Amino acid sequence: MATPIHPDRKALARIGASVRQRLAAEPTARRLPDDRAEIYAIDGFLTAPSCAHLIHLIDAVACPSSLVDGALWPDYRTSFSGDIDESDECVRTLEERLAAVTGIAPACGEAAQGQRYHCGQYFNEHCDWFDTAAGYWRTERRCGGQRSWTAMVYLNSVDEGGMTDFTRVALSIPPCAGTLLLWNNALPDGTPNPWTMHAARPVVRGVKYVVTKWFRTRTWQ
Repeated sequence: MATPIHPDRKALARIGASVRQRLAAEPTARRLPDDRAEIYAIDGFLTAPSCAHLIHLIDAVACPSSLVDGALWPDYRTSFSGDIDESDECVRTLEERLAAVTGIAPACGEAAQGQRYHCGQYFNEHCDWFDTAAGYWRTERRCGGQRSWTAMVYLNSVDEGGMTDFTRVALSIPPCAGTLLLWNNALPDGTPNPWTMHAARPVVRGVKYVVTKWFRTRTWQ
């Protein structure tokens, strides 16, 4: 069996160490209790007015969500999503703050994406890193390479359901308006971390809104 190739491994290890050190010095950041995955939360990262404004932007662009590899897997991801207006002042401020808290250059960040989950909608277990053996990797490698960290902000609390479950470490984080989740998609050596597999569980009552930003190893384009 061939050994997997991880072209951005050294860079991912370097980025991981840098962000880890930065978050350790951030008093508002708390690491969630499982050593197998680097997952952090910052409560109250966004204000209620900012969350409301971002929800409005998501409603303006939300379309049925797709999968990164274009696979036709019916009912695997039933949410709505879309890239929100990068020229909006609230979006620019959010992106600046995410770059500041992680220390990752803004140019490495993908466009901020909003996601909306109505009652019963979900996204089954998945990873945020790219499979370098997949056909889509050639394009993604040219567009900035492997994803390093994920930043996701809950924009509202949900009446029931809608948790983000890290399925292989038994962590379940309920939606709480304004809370930021950050996780490293790589292990300390820069290889993909399978313990960061996660799922957006179905909303039982209410509607769930989040905004997500993925950071690449190199400049995203």
